[in-house]
Amino acid sequence: MTNNRIMKGVFFVGLGATSYGMLATFVKMAYADKGMSGGYFTPAEVITSQFVIGIAAILLINAFQKKKNGTEVKKASAKNIRDLMITGTSTGLTSIFYYLAVKYIPVSIGIVLLMQTVWMGVLLEMFLEKKLPSKVKVLAVFIVLIGTVLATNLIQTDILPDWRGIVLGLLAAASFTTTMFTANRVAVGISSAQRSLYMLLGGAVLVFIFALATQNTQFNFDIFYKWGILVALFGTVIPPMLMNAGFPLTGIGLGSIVSSLELPVSVTMAYFLLHEQVILVQWLGILMIIAAIVVMNIKFGENDQ
Repeated sequence: MTNNRIMKGVFFVGLGATSYGMLATFVKMAYADKGMSGGYFTPAEVITSQFVIGIAAILLINAFQKKKNGTEVKKASAKNIRDLMITGTSTGLTSIFYYLAVKYIPVSIGIVLLMQTVWMGVLLEMFLEKKLPSKVKVLAVFIVLIGTVLATNLIQTDILPDWRGIVLGLLAAASFTTTMFTANRVAVGISSAQRSLYMLLGGAVLVFIFALATQNTQFNFDIFYKWGILVALFGTVIPPMLMNAGFPLTGIGLGSIVSSLELPVSVTMAYFLLHEQVILVQWLGILMIIAAIVVMNIKFGENDQ
């Protein structure tokens, strides 16, 4: 029975990570598309459509759960809602920074920068818990840094990636690190659908401010039916629901290892659909980053916890 629970969790987390991995490629394809007005879709339009459709979908899921389970569904308190909305602001920032990043750099580099959450998480944990990281975690950080140099092909190229994309990609990683640290500690007693909804609402506040501040042309509502549904499903609806369901079954360690599927899936999608060049040394770097995630989450002994 235990093995069945774990396998079920692995399936949920793996499918959620795979969905996340597809997202950046769809966003990049949306940028290359035009609406009825003839103008290319903007980051503000893509992100806004994702959050609006995502919130609508999560509202429907919550309504369905309430109708199905009735009084068994524990309602979020005012404190739960406030804490989740504050936590959700980092979700909004991650989307803003990441979607802007892939406008300037290839998806295959953008996802590698997002994976810098590995060492950022170690640093954040060190400051919050006021203790030095274990030798295993330090080793994993070095592996990630070396893997990043290889995965972004900094050694063999004469043309460096656009610095704006690099900075935005690192900012996305920083905000994503915050999300990961807080999401599993806030209002864990209520349903994953309620938690997703209030986090989305918190993120939407920043997304709408960003859209109002940056959209200097008439908003192209074609985005909602052309790409909005797709990016909402793969970025807002499917992954959080599956991961919230899967992580309690797998545990953080195994769940983190399985969720690293996002990296090869994202690069593979970019290779086939966007025709981005990904050479052997980059794949080696990607494998090193995945190896670092595995190393960090395997229990070697009490001293390395």
